[in-house]
Amino acid sequence: MGFGDFVSSSTERDMAAKERMVTEWEITNQNGHSRPQEDYLIQRYQALGMEFHDAINVVKVFSKYKDILVDEKMTAEKRMLPPDQAENPWKNGLITFAAFLIFRSFPLLSFIILLPFTRNESIKFWVACALFTLALAILGLAKAKIAGQNYALSIAATLFNNGNLAVVQ
Repeated sequence: MGFGDFVSSSTERDMAAKERMVTEWEITNQNGHSRPQEDYLIQRYQALGMEFHDAINVVKVFSKYKDILVDEKMTAEKRMLPPDQAENPWKNGLITFAAFLIFRSFPLLSFIILLPFTRNESIKFWVACALFTLALAILGLAKAKIAGQNYALSIAATLFNNGNLAVVQ
């Protein structure tokens, strides 16, 4: 899971960096004329509800700053966000790996904790289910806290999605 997150994050960042270079080249190599780029952005801003004169003023300001114009064109035309250089794929992968280890170990705890008390596998199984449900609820709670969502709704969605996944497996 952690390695998959690392590969996904680094590929996404590399792809965005490549697209940014292409977009920058397109803007730079228009024989000194960035008019088609500006016209496209003006039309885009008008489509979003901006008045024509305001769109022209905004694009004029953006045209003075090549980096902003490149980022705007990437977002508008290619529907891609510029690469985030602060994002660290290794960190993402390690966090995913750690979270996977922690939350996936919850069901095993029932077998470890109950080992001296009972040999009944059925009891251990149901306690494992309860601990896994608790882990999912904590995960849903953390997701809601980070994303600023409704706690109950986030917990319910996490339990529902993972419950369906457990049934399918």
